[in-house]
Amino acid sequence: MNRTDWQFVKERTADPDGGTVHVSADGERYRRTGGEALRAEAAFQQMIAGLGYPVPRVLEYGETSDGAFFVVEESLGGQSLHEAALARLDGGRTPADTVVDQLAEVSARLLYAQAAHPVDAAPDALRQWVEQAGWTHDVFAENPDFDTPRTHAALDRVVDQLGGVPLVWGHLDYGLPNVLPAGVIDWQHHGVVPLGYDVAPALEVVPFKGGAKGYAATPAQRERYLAALDAAARAAGADPVSPHLGAFLLVKALFFLALMRPADPAGVDRQQKQQKQHKQQKWQYRRHLFLKGLEQYERTGNVDTALFPTLDAFAAGQGPADRP
Repeated sequence: MNRTDWQFVKERTADPDGGTVHVSADGERYRRTGGEALRAEAAFQQMIAGLGYPVPRVLEYGETSDGAFFVVEESLGGQSLHEAALARLDGGRTPADTVVDQLAEVSARLLYAQAAHPVDAAPDALRQWVEQAGWTHDVFAENPDFDTPRTHAALDRVVDQLGGVPLVWGHLDYGLPNVLPAGVIDWQHHGVVPLGYDVAPALEVVPFKGGAKGYAATPAQRERYLAALDAAARAAGADPVSPHLGAFLLVKALFFLALMRPADPAGVDRQQKQQKQHKQQKWQYRRHLFLKGLEQYERTGNVDTALFPTLDAFAAGQGPADRP
């Protein structure tokens, strides 16, 4: 392959074997390199493309001269919906309705394809999903005070609530940064999920970023988005997914807390200490959001992210009660 056609985009830091991303000069193709993780992702992507999932078509794959794996796939466009949302803010924090509607259209296509191809999973697949999607091993290792009967009772309730929901092949990291108007990219974290887990929280996970994303959907946008998903589920012969949003968001609260606890700042210089203190604050913030989500789910079976404080508001009012 003529390598002069390719322009460097970025390093693939999430791949344990490293790798790069290049785009063709005409912007119509992407070329990624990596190791076994990329090989597995490409095989999975080919499989779900055959099921009608809105994903890039794999055009070519193989090994480079130095033994790395490469895959060439079609481009779904040059701008994610996250980038589109930021570009169209017009001085406020409300994303354009056109961006939300594009997200609803892609999410509905994905949900319909998922509902049409349920997975015959093992009896404990739901509990395995909670552990995988919530990174519970890491969360409880870093936050042992959350590894309690109370937390496990809430997660048991999640499993019970979702007991009749079809299990499907899912993305596990679905959100506006991975969605383009033509489909969904970055399937490296794929796995078996309950129907709706990928798409239903897509607008709700933004508050977990603490306001740093730059935009926040309005209640009307969130309601319209969920209505589009429920319509797609019904069209596929499945039950609506919106009633399970609270269960999905409790697991997401765990996911956003995973691998957040910083190391001890002792023995570092001033700049490093400030960085550690910032990480400490973000960890405390995510702990706070998990507790708020847990309390809401226990009381109502739902989680309302509109009640979450921003990171700045939390930092301004943080007190001893928020500390471990």
